[in-house]
Amino acid sequence: MSKSIMTAGALPLAVTAWVLLPMQTYRAAAQSGQLFIAAVEYDIVPGKVDDFLAAVKENGAASVKEPGCREFDITVSQTDPNHVFILEVYDNEDALKAHVTTDHFKKYKAATAGTTTKRQEQRLWSVAMNLKGK
Repeated sequence: MSKSIMTAGALPLAVTAWVLLPMQTYRAAAQSGQLFIAAVEYDIVPGKVDDFLAAVKENGAASVKEPGCREFDITVSQTDPNHVFILEVYDNEDALKAHVTTDHFKKYKAATAGTTTKRQEQRLWSVAMNLKGK
C-alpha cells in the first residue's frame, strides 16, 4: 500500500474517533463475585413519613461513603405513601455488620424509633447486577 492511501484511510478514522469520543456513552457495569444485599420494607406510622425519610436519607448519604457499601436506595410506594423500601448493596456481610456500628446508623435508629409499624428484611446474594453508567 502506498503511503498516501494509508494516510487517506487514517485521517477519516482519526476524525471519526475525535467526534465519537466526547459523546456520552453508557456502559454496563457488572460486579465481580457475589454482593450482599439487604432489602428492607417498612410501614411508617401515618404522619411520621417525613421524619422517617429525613433520617433514612441522612443515613443513606453517609452509608455510601463507608468502605464496602456500594449502594443505598430509598423508595416510597406509589400506591401507599406510608410504605418505604430500602435496597442496600454491600461488598459482603461484614460490610453490613460494620455499617450498623457506625455513629450515623445509631443516630438513624434513635431518630426513627416509634415511626414504624412494620419492618421486614430479606438478606440476599446477587446473581447479576447491571448498571447503566456514564
